[in-house]
Parts: sequence; C-alpha cells; structure tokens
Amino acid sequence: MYEPRHLFPGLAEVLRLVSETSLDGSGAESGRVPREDRGVLVILSRSQIRMSSTIRAMFVAYMLILASASPRRHELLLVAGLPHIVRAGSISEVRLPGESPTAFVQRLAEEKAHAVSREPGDIILAADTVVCLGDEMFGKPRDDEDAQRMLRLLSACDHFVYTGICILVRDRIIKDLAATKVSFAVLTEQEIQEYTRSGETRDKAGAYAIQGWASRFVTQIQGCYHNVVGLPISLVYSHLKSL
Repeated sequence: MYEPRHLFPGLAEVLRLVSETSLDGSGAESGRVPREDRGVLVILSRSQIRMSSTIRAMFVAYMLILASASPRRHELLLVAGLPHIVRAGSISEVRLPGESPTAFVQRLAEEKAHAVSREPGDIILAADTVVCLGDEMFGKPRDDEDAQRMLRLLSACDHFVYTGICILVRDRIIKDLAATKVSFAVLTEQEIQEYTRSGETRDKAGAYAIQGWASRFVTQIQGCYHNVVGLPISLVYSHLKSL
C-alpha cells in the first residue's frame, strides 16, 4: 500500500514536492507512485494543486480515503481539488425486504465505509447511488437488454437519483443523503439501441451517464448535478469542512 504517511511526514510536503517537480523525477506535469490493486496515491498536477488554504489545512492533518472503485467519484474529487487515496472494499449489495431506496443507499454507503481498513488520521468516504422511477429502483443493468428496459421506462419521465454518503473519522460516523430530480425527453427506439451499443450504459445506475451521451436526453434537473454523476461534491465538502 502506497500512502503518504509511509513516504512523507505529511501531505504538506507532498504538495510542496508536486509544486516543484514530479515524484518520478521526470519533470512532468504530475507524478504518481506505483499502483497496487487496493490503493493508489493520487497526486494532482501543479495546476490542480493551487487549492484553497481551507483544503490545504484539512489534508495536512488527515488523509481522505475514497472507499469506492468508481472512476467517476475519483474524477469528481480530483476536479474539486480534494487529494485522496482510492481503497475500495467489497460488500453484498442486495436490497433488504421492504427497504426504501433512500435507506438502501445510506446503508450501503455505511457498509462500504466500514469494509476498508483505516488508520488514525484517515477520513473514509463512501457512497452509493441509485435511480428511482416511482417505486422501482434501478441499479446497474445486468446486460444490454436490461439497460434498454431501463431506458424505455425512463423515456419521457421524471425520476430521482439518490446518493447516500458516509464519512468515518476518528469515532465519528457522518451519514447524509442527496436527491436530484431528472427529466428525460422522449427516447426513440433507435436512440435507445444506439446508446446501448455505445457501451456507456454499462456499470451505470439507471443505465445512463448524464456527463456523457445521455446529456442529449436530459431536459431538466432539480438539485445537484454531481449527485447524478455519482457523488454530491458540495455536500461532501460541507461535511469535510466541519471535521
């Protein structure tokens, strides 16, 4: 496992080193240490590292651990200028009998957070996202046929995207929920077939990515856009600031 505490006295030193050169000595725009299956040290580029004093102070004392293998959540944290390590665990994602969608995503987020190892000074961040149309909950499609079924149901309808988040730090457990209402245009069968063939429907809750081709289908959203992508950044940041 490659983590800052094993290599440097603190993240402040990492930030100073990144501002001067890459870790591999090549002088490239960004540097990174070798990657292992269960963790990767994320080093931002010099342009990204120009973060606020609030974020600098936050991550000198703590290291943020993203307990998720989602590349979209990882990218959202990077774009927001939040240095972190990816350390994903594995849990069962089966809905309990009678469990509401909001309770489901909050329970899974907490279980994901507890499924990864942590040390003193770690902040564990986990999240889970689902798409809901009425009483029906859409997770990731099983295959292309299931993705097409979801898209046909979402066509010309309003639906909700729920993301449960969980933050573990010291003896504290912070749980919260974000909800965004999304409106879809009418989708033709040809559009559904073409979108499915693009491959973008795979591994996406509700079988679509609002930041990709599916942006053509979204007529309106009410709430946090980043929540639909997979992580409500403003909500996460507000909790991180309170630590």
